Amino acid sequence: MVKRNINAADTVLDVIVYTVLFLLVAVTVYPLLYVILASLSDGDLLLAHRGLLWKPLGFSTLAYERALANPAVWSGYWNTVQLVAGGIAVNLTMTILGAYVLSRRHVLWNKPLTIFVVLTMFFHGGIIPFYLVVKGTGVLNTLWALLLPFAVKTFHLIIMRTAFLSLPASLEESAQIDGAGHLTMLLRIVLPLSMPVLAVIVLYTSVDKWNMWFYPSVFIQDKALYPLQLVLREILIQNYTDNISAGVSAGDVRKVGETIKYATIVIATVPVLLVYPFLQKYFVKGALIGAIKG
Repeated sequence: MVKRNINAADTVLDVIVYTVLFLLVAVTVYPLLYVILASLSDGDLLLAHRGLLWKPLGFSTLAYERALANPAVWSGYWNTVQLVAGGIAVNLTMTILGAYVLSRRHVLWNKPLTIFVVLTMFFHGGIIPFYLVVKGTGVLNTLWALLLPFAVKTFHLIIMRTAFLSLPASLEESAQIDGAGHLTMLLRIVLPLSMPVLAVIVLYTSVDKWNMWFYPSVFIQDKALYPLQLVLREILIQNYTDNISAGVSAGDVRKVGETIKYATIVIATVPVLLVYPFLQKYFVKGALIGAIKG
């Protein structure tokens, strides 16, 4: 066993590294901690408080009771779940098919210039072309307006194509000798060996759809179809607290609304925090596989 000689320079470097990491963690974690503590605080005490927050100010769950009793929050949850599920299905299907075609060897698609041209076609063109496409296809004010324009993302396509190219060519040749077609090779060979990359694409797509609010604000006019993040935006920016503050006196609307804002942020964030640990083990591996070979 080789022993490492630790000198003063190594010690100083370690102290600097751990200090920087601690500060980064603190800067990242504290805002979330503040939101949680504020959501559990009394409205009057929270409005009067200034500075950092290290514990709930007069523990209260009223904000969560009001937020969860709001129909807009639950309809937003349901719309977001549909958006995430549909986004994963559409994006994963189109990305897999596109990446498989672009990763085939000895075909025109494998030429660098052709690949560049094809991939460039998938880059986002901005809100105006999206709006014209959505309006022209008749899906304006439906959840399809948030799925079809984003069916393929270039970044996802590049990652998955690179992962497919990293698979041994001998597997494809053996399958062809056994009479396997492209669909069989894709479903029984390529995809089972690419699970880490698929997990990465699922995670990227899930977070993207879960946090989507700008395009829904453009394409969706019916409040019954608002995803959760748009409901949250209404609460945070436009004081969308009519249903939430029902039964609360006029003088108490502000203090209840203040804590409800934080409670709604927690409600909207928790699902992502719960799902991420289960996909984390695939995340680094899949991202590296999609980046080491072009």
